[in-house]
Amino acid sequence: MADPLILSLDQGTTSTRAILFDLNGQALAEAGRPLQQHYPADGWVEHDADEIFRACVEVLEEAVRKAARGLDEVAAIGITNQRETVLIWDKATGAPIHRAVVWQDRRTEPTCEALRQAGHEPRVTEITGLLLDPYFSGTKIAWLLDNVPGARGRAEAGELLAGTIDTWVIWKLTGGRVHATDATNASRTLLYDIRQGAWSEEMARLLRVPLTLMPDVRDCAGDFGETDPELLGRPVPIRGVAGDQQAALMGQGCIRPGEMKATYGTGCFMLVNTGEAAPVSRCRLLTTIAARVQGRTTYALEGAIFIAGAGVQWVNEGLGVKGGPQAVEQLAASAREDHGVVLVPAFTGLGAPWWDANARGAIFGLTRDARLPEIAQATLDASALQTRDLIEGMRADAPEAFTGPVELRIDGGMSRSLWFSQRLADLTGVPVGRATYQETTALGAALFAGLGAGLYATLEDAAAARPTTEAYPPRMDEGPRERAYARWTDAVRRVRTST
Repeated sequence: MADPLILSLDQGTTSTRAILFDLNGQALAEAGRPLQQHYPADGWVEHDADEIFRACVEVLEEAVRKAARGLDEVAAIGITNQRETVLIWDKATGAPIHRAVVWQDRRTEPTCEALRQAGHEPRVTEITGLLLDPYFSGTKIAWLLDNVPGARGRAEAGELLAGTIDTWVIWKLTGGRVHATDATNASRTLLYDIRQGAWSEEMARLLRVPLTLMPDVRDCAGDFGETDPELLGRPVPIRGVAGDQQAALMGQGCIRPGEMKATYGTGCFMLVNTGEAAPVSRCRLLTTIAARVQGRTTYALEGAIFIAGAGVQWVNEGLGVKGGPQAVEQLAASAREDHGVVLVPAFTGLGAPWWDANARGAIFGLTRDARLPEIAQATLDASALQTRDLIEGMRADAPEAFTGPVELRIDGGMSRSLWFSQRLADLTGVPVGRATYQETTALGAALFAGLGAGLYATLEDAAAARPTTEAYPPRMDEGPRERAYARWTDAVRRVRTST
């Protein structure tokens, strides 16, 4: 009999995809659908939840069909999702009361600012590990309750349910039988006490969100019911769920303290596993749940870089460099040694650890012999130097996680560049492990599902199923590295508007 397979559902911000994996972490087939973005007002971003669910069913079916395998060979489904995007729906009919409000949406900034001005942020951070920002789900739920006619009264009467996208998809796939999320997604809502492992009554009162709306919180490798037989043709167990960045952390095998990953897409999300310690960050990083497996919670520090691959795109489109990312890489590789040009890509402000929304981009160190190659290299270097900012903050916040050997495991579009992978190691001084298989988010969800279905005996066995990485040890001498970082920190100081 053939070995069982795992079907991973990756519901992202711009697409919905399914990938069928074997137990060795090898992808057998995949299917995808684009997701329409809705922009009803400046700074508002919404998704159609029904469109999301239809796409989920279609790609699950298509991935199995493409692999020419039977659904009876699929032992479990794992789900990973865009975090923080949230919606509310009718418990009886399953109809959403409004389009889903996406993580990028900024409509609740006035609410967050009022709470900050009232002095609530330190306590919010203590409970949730997060900052008061529209990014997170809690204020979005309150906005929906206040702005959809009759919603608050219906919520208090127990007629409505709420959840992040994983919760919605699980509820729909199970025919409305399971209203649940996992601990990683719960930890991104501003409503979850990450140390107590429960919804917070205090946060619910502060944000005015009835906790009766919220789903049951389960382990990442756990029982989330099974699909309605009418959807896929037979019931399939759902046994793994994790938010996208935590799923990628698992897909990169970062299950021990000090193991860290960075995903370089438009921006960059970087997480370091801190084990069972949940440090309160002094460097304005986020403390979040990395995973909960067999009732054991592990934590991570998380930092976000706003501009990574978007900087490369700016060189292509803004500076007229044709040929895509490869052309930018070739230019960067041809730059003069130690040229001194520094670019701070604060096009939309600075992310962690600065959190300065009003900072703007700038180029420093220009001389008459500075040309496009130097600017291209400075643009790519900015991603590496911002990564070092995050590493320095993580070392300060969780020194116990950095007592052993350190490696930064990377994935995402920029990691396809071998030149950037080496440059990242050189400018951070940290060995880099480049993923040979890029879809680490979907893989992580599959590994959690395999563990939840008993296909892997331990968390370590599941993590060992991931493909190997390519190693890039630092080659740059300490002197040039530290001069580059000193120029960078001086340039950031010049563009910041807050201290």
